[in-house]
Amino acid sequence: MYLYFSCFCKTMLNIGTIALSSPYLLAPLAGISDLPFRLINRSLGCEFAFTEMINARALVYQNKVTLTKMLASLPADRPLGVQLLGNDPEVLSKALDLLPEHAFDLIDFNAACPVAKVTCRGEGAGLLREPRKLRNLLKVAVKNTGVPVTVKIRCGWDHASINAREVALHAQDAGIHGLFIHGRTREQGYSGKVDYQAIREVKEAVAIPVIASGDALSPRLIKKMFDETGCDGVAIARGALGNPWIFKETSEFMKTGVLSPKPGIHELADTMLTHLNLIIDFHGEKLGTMIFRKFFHWYTRGLASGRPLRWRALQAKTKNEMEKIMKEVSLTAWEAGFSP
Repeated sequence: MYLYFSCFCKTMLNIGTIALSSPYLLAPLAGISDLPFRLINRSLGCEFAFTEMINARALVYQNKVTLTKMLASLPADRPLGVQLLGNDPEVLSKALDLLPEHAFDLIDFNAACPVAKVTCRGEGAGLLREPRKLRNLLKVAVKNTGVPVTVKIRCGWDHASINAREVALHAQDAGIHGLFIHGRTREQGYSGKVDYQAIREVKEAVAIPVIASGDALSPRLIKKMFDETGCDGVAIARGALGNPWIFKETSEFMKTGVLSPKPGIHELADTMLTHLNLIIDFHGEKLGTMIFRKFFHWYTRGLASGRPLRWRALQAKTKNEMEKIMKEVSLTAWEAGFSP
């Protein structure tokens, strides 16, 4: 068993000029992937992370939240990817001209977002219906930036139009350096089964690195993604919510085949407190406390008697109120872990 896992374990991922020692990346999560979230994950094993998805038009219009919050970073927050959304070549070009003012190492173009208000504008997963238009947009991205460019796609628009292989080949022709693929269609959103075969077909069709995503919720499921698709890396999204330990756990599991013990209750409480302080330092006490409410829920999913604590956390309005509730976490029995 040990030899099998040792031989299988991927320890490097190269995307253009970026050489990563780990093939497990933190995916962009809308409304979640702010600087504090990235830093807490990096402190526990995450090497590469993405900002939230950035609307190219908002960047061109100098939107204050986009510039001061969504693109905020620190030296400790590297290497860093920025994911852009758009479908207008001119707007995309202008947005790329503005990005060098910010610290980042890779540009990812979003052709995967399934949200209706995005796809109805022909953006995100809407571009899966227009592979040639997507190719032209990617050419603009490659031409107008000096860092590696990738694209995020899905298997297709719906089950009747699985075209990930075709889209991937068009994207590769544009000169991109890597491809992210979520193993579901736009119609599925984030539900239903992951299509591992569609990802494998993309991997076999292109010569660039393929990073897969979809149900990367635990070390076992991440290994299944590698086994079923032959992908070069895995992007972790929901699996990191309340579980920043997933990067170390997965690395250890891939090397040895042994699942690491879940963090003890005191480590959980300490990590929550660190995350709360990072959020408040970044967003201010009032907004930061409100933002942390959802993270409290994710951190305590496997906690005995967690329900009443979560209910009280939803009412917390100050740092002191949240800290008092968090202190009770240390006094509560750990039930059965918190991995999905």
